Amino acid sequence: MTPIASALPDLAFELAPVGLLVTRDRVIERCNRAFADMFGYTRQQLLGHTTEMLYPSHAEYEDIGARGVRAMLAAGIYRDERIMLHRNGEMFWCAVSGQPVDPEQPYACAVWAFEDLRVRRPLGMALTPREREISALILAGRTSKQIAKDLMLSPRTVETYRLRLMRKLEVKTVGELVSRMLALPAVP
Repeated sequence: MTPIASALPDLAFELAPVGLLVTRDRVIERCNRAFADMFGYTRQQLLGHTTEMLYPSHAEYEDIGARGVRAMLAAGIYRDERIMLHRNGEMFWCAVSGQPVDPEQPYACAVWAFEDLRVRRPLGMALTPREREISALILAGRTSKQIAKDLMLSPRTVETYRLRLMRKLEVKTVGELVSRMLALPAVP
C-alpha cells in the first residue's frame, strides 16, 4: 500500500466538507476541523468534553440524547435537524446523523456527521427550549400526536406550542410556518 493510500482514511476524515465527530459516552474523542469551526472552537478545546456544551440547554441535551438512544436501538442510526449552540452564544440549525459502533450500546462509541444549515435556514427569532424541540419535529414532518408521544406531552400542549410559534412568526397556516422556519419565500 502506498503512503497516500494508507493516509486516505485520515485525510477523508480531516477534509470532509461536513463536521465529523467520534464520541465515547457522549464525550468528544475526535473531531475534524469542519466540526470545530462550525461551533467556533479549536479541536483541543473540544476533546475530552461532553457534547452538552454544544446544546442550547441541559434539558435539550438530555431529551435529544434519550431520543437518540431509542432510535439507535430500534434502527441502528439516528438523524434529526436541531438547533445547536455556537461558542459565541449564537444558536443555529444543524442536521445531525449518528451511528453507533455497537448497535447494542449506542453511546459507548458513535460516529456523527453534522451539517451546518445556517445559510439555508437562518434562525431569525428567539425560541424557548420547548419551542426549539417542537419546531424541529414539525420540520421533520411529525404530527401533533407523534410529537406529543415523542416528547411525552399531551397533543393539546403541542398544539399550544404550535400556535405560539405561528404567532411569533406571524403566519396563519402550518405550511406558512414550515416555510418561514425553513426561510423560504412565501407563496402567494
